[in-house]
Amino acid sequence: MHTTASAIIDAQNIVYSLEIASRPLHILKGVSLRVAPAEVVAIVGPSGSGKTSLLMLLAGLERATSGNVIVRNKNLSEMGEDELARFRRKTLGIVFQSFHLIPSLTALDNVALALEIAAPELAMKDVRARAAEALAAVGLGQRLDHRPTALSGGEQQRVGLARAMVANPPLLLADEPTGNLDQSTGAVVVELMFDLARKNGTAVVLITHDPALAARADRVFTMTQGELTETTVTA
Repeated sequence: MHTTASAIIDAQNIVYSLEIASRPLHILKGVSLRVAPAEVVAIVGPSGSGKTSLLMLLAGLERATSGNVIVRNKNLSEMGEDELARFRRKTLGIVFQSFHLIPSLTALDNVALALEIAAPELAMKDVRARAAEALAAVGLGQRLDHRPTALSGGEQQRVGLARAMVANPPLLLADEPTGNLDQSTGAVVVELMFDLARKNGTAVVLITHDPALAARADRVFTMTQGELTETTVTA
């Protein structure tokens, strides 16, 4: 059991509800999750069970109805929108299932823009150099000037991974990062994600439907109807 002081994530008894047609819809029901620095945690479960909602709360993109979401010893529930935005820039990398690249920008510019936002103190030549290094690290050193439409799905997701990791965030959130990829391409992206995270000491919270992928994590949790249970299989 990790202590709160050592945890990068310490979500405590999170309740998340929405009002639909004047009636409450309880999405998360007292969820708690603690993640240590550099730890890889996978969350599995059926669609609609609340997995993505939990990720949105951990990113500070949604607010819990009750409970505390503490990331790097900061209570996200107590932060305003501007403070949350600054906190995300310095703390989080996010990999989406649907890539979310800017179609008018090259691979290099998509990654450079993320770093420019996260580290505005850097000179532009340094931003572009680090963006190029991040793309080289995911095997796209020869594709810097290609726009998303000229890249395969796997290549676009690798750009997304480079963008998420370019600022060396202490925490990476990945929402079904292989969901739009075939099995072999997804395996390559996952291998890159795990390698980069372990090299940089980055904690990872990964949502997946793939049990083989989940089994590679340090710990596995299952979300069922808004309740989270650890289901790690130990040897």
